[in-house]
Amino acid sequence: MAQGSGSGFGRRSLLQGAAAGSVALALPTLSCAAPAQARSGRPSADWGVQVGDVTTSSGLVWVRSDRPARMVVQTAATESFRRARSWPGPVIGPDTDFTGVTSLHGLPSGEQIHYRVLLADPDDPRRTGEPVSGTFRTAPAGRRADLRFHWSGDLAGQGWGINPDRGGYRIYEDMRRRNPDFFLCSGDNIYADNPIPERVTLPDGRIWRNVTTEEKSKVAETLAEFRGAFRYNLLDDNLRRFNAQVPTITQWDDHEVHNNWYPGQLLDDDRYTEKDTDVLSARSLRAFGEYFPIRTLRADRGGRVYRVVHHGPLLDVFVLDMRRYRNANSPGRQTDDPQGILGAEQLRWLKRELSRSQAVWKVIASDMPLGLVVPDGKTNFEAVAQGDPGAPLGRELQLAELLRHIKHDRITGTVWLTTDVHYTSAQHYAPERAAFKDFEPFWEFVSGPLNAGGFQALKLDGTFGPAQPFIKAPDRANTSPAESPQYFGEVDIDGGSGELTVRLRQEGGQVLFSKVLQPGRVGQ
Repeated sequence: MAQGSGSGFGRRSLLQGAAAGSVALALPTLSCAAPAQARSGRPSADWGVQVGDVTTSSGLVWVRSDRPARMVVQTAATESFRRARSWPGPVIGPDTDFTGVTSLHGLPSGEQIHYRVLLADPDDPRRTGEPVSGTFRTAPAGRRADLRFHWSGDLAGQGWGINPDRGGYRIYEDMRRRNPDFFLCSGDNIYADNPIPERVTLPDGRIWRNVTTEEKSKVAETLAEFRGAFRYNLLDDNLRRFNAQVPTITQWDDHEVHNNWYPGQLLDDDRYTEKDTDVLSARSLRAFGEYFPIRTLRADRGGRVYRVVHHGPLLDVFVLDMRRYRNANSPGRQTDDPQGILGAEQLRWLKRELSRSQAVWKVIASDMPLGLVVPDGKTNFEAVAQGDPGAPLGRELQLAELLRHIKHDRITGTVWLTTDVHYTSAQHYAPERAAFKDFEPFWEFVSGPLNAGGFQALKLDGTFGPAQPFIKAPDRANTSPAESPQYFGEVDIDGGSGELTVRLRQEGGQVLFSKVLQPGRVGQ
């Protein structure tokens, strides 16, 4: 939710400040030069490596080169790389902004996989750069192994970028040290509509300094600018180190394009020369697919963000896309709304895949909260809820249909995880408190931001009977990461009992709230 352009601060809106220069501060030891400008020497992978959508036997390895190169991945059981297996990858070049992905398959389940990426001159395979190494764990094939993952979202929002005085995105180091099996990023990986200024004066007079780049000195409109926005975060040492150890499951939300966007929208924002969000979102989605290893974004897999990632018998992660298929933001009082926030096809997919799932726990990764009232201007609403505590209306109709399906199909172990609102909270939904009663109780947990402004708590909508046993939020809009803690959530699943424990943590690792859920239940 944010107010219109130029109307002051809103949730995740642009931080007003001085225009950024090209590269204002000393950067990490990483060249910002465009790869096409680098012509001599051996290929280099200075942007690090990352792995995505890991299963019991597979994963996707990502890299970015500084010039055209042949990508080769080697995997082994140990860091010594004895008996390494080689995986030939693509020739990467300017058509993908010099990024490439290699698919690994037939991996042993529940094992630590060591890998390294080699980049070779396409015309001379003997000319290779220094290998870049990483590691990840495949999902266990049995139910006895414990499982841990983290989730959060919202990175480089409101103009709060990489601050070298604070050590950059240090929350990633907090998470890395807890050694999760994977990280679920719930959206707003970039703020394409939020330029990064050189410096900002905080309310107490302190100066917040940002690493800046040419692409992040303005809003993203061209494909090159969207690519630069995704590349910006990889300037951070903490994030690159985290990516080399922790695989990701990544989804997107509005700020990959523009605050509160929806298909067909024409922007009323003077900063933009291209105002068609369909054009902007297509460019952003292309860059998003280039900078994150996501299996379903391949052309032969439908080019979509929503998917289910099977992480062994204990867990399936259902990744939603609440952006590309939604209807226009509105007052949300329709009595019939088949498109809603998911679109009819995605809703059918979600119901079908939830019914098919044999996992003990079904985590529904929602890029927007369900019962929090997220406004878009004075009369419209951005998420599902619209503040009317009565019977479902507008986008709530889709949620009611889904919750009814979960109840009547006896689908056990559903938990909702989200971010978006720039604070942390826990909501429990129960029919005895609700206007709509044809569902079983469930939990929704909110965490974030990773590195963005903090915002005040939103109101609850009573349609699905939420209670809020925990919330931590600042008391004013757009508090900087230097003033308000940043947050991440942690989920542990016990391999013996099957219990799932959610902990809401803040930067530094302190536990703010925890809840233990029992397996095998339709409602909690």
